[in-house]
Amino acid sequence: MTADLVLRNVTLPTGRRADIVVADGIVRHVGAPARAGETIDCTGYTCLPGAVDMHVHMRGGAQREKEDWRTGTTSAVAGGVTVVVDQPNTVPPLTTPELLRARVREAREEAVCGFAVNGGVVPGADLEGMWDAGAMAFGETFAAPSSYGEGLDAETLRGMFDRIHALGGVATVHAEEVSGRAPATLADHDRARSGEGEARAVQKVAGLAPAGLRLHFCHLSTAASVRAARGTVEVTPHHLFLSREAFDPDETGARVNPPLRDEETRRELWSCWERIDVVASDHAPHTLHEKRMPFETAPSGIPGVETMVPLLMAAVRRGRITLASVIEKTSWRPAAILGIPRAGFEPGDRADYALYPDEITRIDAAHLHAKCDWSPFEGLDAVFPEEVIVGGTRAYVHGDLRETHGAWYPGKGYLPSQKK
Repeated sequence: MTADLVLRNVTLPTGRRADIVVADGIVRHVGAPARAGETIDCTGYTCLPGAVDMHVHMRGGAQREKEDWRTGTTSAVAGGVTVVVDQPNTVPPLTTPELLRARVREAREEAVCGFAVNGGVVPGADLEGMWDAGAMAFGETFAAPSSYGEGLDAETLRGMFDRIHALGGVATVHAEEVSGRAPATLADHDRARSGEGEARAVQKVAGLAPAGLRLHFCHLSTAASVRAARGTVEVTPHHLFLSREAFDPDETGARVNPPLRDEETRRELWSCWERIDVVASDHAPHTLHEKRMPFETAPSGIPGVETMVPLLMAAVRRGRITLASVIEKTSWRPAAILGIPRAGFEPGDRADYALYPDEITRIDAAHLHAKCDWSPFEGLDAVFPEEVIVGGTRAYVHGDLRETHGAWYPGKGYLPSQKK
């Protein structure tokens, strides 16, 4: 058998060591060696399936100064993420098939890893048209206001859920309660968007959803919210690894929605590790200029796509969580929720991989690839991949990005005949 690429001496999740033979971006054989155009010896590396980050804001368009598809997906690949799912609260928001198609065209021109695009859920949005045009899922749907997104009332949410359910789509939800004046500190922000309010919002949203709706809760930040959820549950690295006490009270770089919680709440969130379906970054970069505004007016959101898996891999190395759980929550479960082919170690699997060394390093924003050029995770333990394969092609090799083009993954409703 001849192949495009062979990964030699891969230690599989079962503990067996084998060669993975890749052709045309797909795993063709696992076991005996074969001839190939390129060979990678994986001895000394932990080989993970490429991560699927199902919650990113790639900016671009009118917000290119914050991030664009090229820089954002380069950052993803450098962190072992080989598929990203872009959220629709862009400028302008994605509410029509024409806008969704334009977003896909922009990504196709610049993205260096796989990508999908969600459709926006706001009054007047053409959900059915976007589903036909290839929207992967719907939302994040705002049950509370956030950056570039207005909260929807209960009746509107119920109607939107009914339409999404009729299509067979996934409804992804940003659930919070918001109260009080503009916050001046991280503690104010935590109180204004409290963990208790988040849990109540999760229960309320679950009660509005029709039976059988494929419901997915984004970035839940407390154990109570995770336990209250129906459907699938997502958490972020910043709610797992950061607490507001780790920052100065008015540190805008730590301002995010939902807010960072206190240390006790952060630790308790880890107790729900087995219930958590997905870890996603909610990569939402803003420029340093914006983040240096007074706390009351500074935007919420932080970059995180490049550091997501490296933070989790450091936790694996420390013995806090298992490697199998990281594979499940960053790659296999999100792929299953979205209905895209999974990356893995069996014939027919998508040939996306990241090779991680044993050494733990520290996060240094100067070495990251996001355009915004800062990180709230500065100084934390991480294990970054040394090689990343996208679609059977070596995309990232010891710090150097090779020229690759990411595939578009349309949703299940895509009608190619409707393409314009």
